[in-house]
Amino acid sequence: MLDRIPLEAFRVYDAACRFMNFSRAGRELHITQAAVSRRIQGLEEQLGAKLFTRRGRNLALTPEGERLAQRVRATLEYLEESLEPFRGGGLETISIAASGSVSHLWLAKRLKDFDNGNPSVSVRLLTTDAPSELASEANDLVILYSTGEHPRWNLTPLMKEMLVPVASPEFIERNGLDPTTVRPDEITRLDLIDYERFNAHWISFRQWFARLPDPPKARIVPRLSFSTYSLAIDAALRGEGVTLGSTGLIADELASGALVELGPQRLETGYGYHLGTPRYRSLTPGAIRLHQHLLSGI
Repeated sequence: MLDRIPLEAFRVYDAACRFMNFSRAGRELHITQAAVSRRIQGLEEQLGAKLFTRRGRNLALTPEGERLAQRVRATLEYLEESLEPFRGGGLETISIAASGSVSHLWLAKRLKDFDNGNPSVSVRLLTTDAPSELASEANDLVILYSTGEHPRWNLTPLMKEMLVPVASPEFIERNGLDPTTVRPDEITRLDLIDYERFNAHWISFRQWFARLPDPPKARIVPRLSFSTYSLAIDAALRGEGVTLGSTGLIADELASGALVELGPQRLETGYGYHLGTPRYRSLTPGAIRLHQHLLSGI
């Protein structure tokens, strides 16, 4: 059907819906009121539906017209946003990809600091846990969970993955715990907060306990399990239980005392988070500045 409808008709329809007045819509688009009326009539004929009704001098949308108006507006806004990178003399746009947990817990606050000091650069953050999207060469920069090697990206370490049980001070006090001496077998009896493993190399509570020098014999049964790691951390911050903290990602929460390590046992997994630049193309000046900014705080 779209091949029979001039795309200009949708711009005319959108203007008519916003103004509810064909004359004002025509003035915005630099066409006559009669031209607007003809375009709307043609659109109605093509769709086989009435889009407007008249009540005296006033226009009103029919239910079909209202539904179409919402979709046309959303489509035009999306198209306008997609064309922003092609505007001459505009902001330089940089795309960076990171997982949901890295974006929420570590990256977002650093992008805000970068934005404050770089008004000529616009940063687009792609948040995804899909490995193919994270490593897509459509991105300018990426943060990858890795051992440090990738065929398409030059990787620089941001932080090693060091996992330790953590809880809020309120949870610790409520359960009468001494965070410096609590044993792994005691931790198994607390309210454990776990998360889904999207990557075969991710470590959750079962793997963490199993890798200890003297693993507890108790069956590991988390009280809560979330679809994302960041939700598990948020639950621990609210005092709902104990979760595994990746010390690099939650460094600010540990430093402020919002989360506290439980026991002396830490597990270094051999993996970590790495900042990647493309192997086979050069970075733009803005991407170079963002790369330097993200590395400056480690």
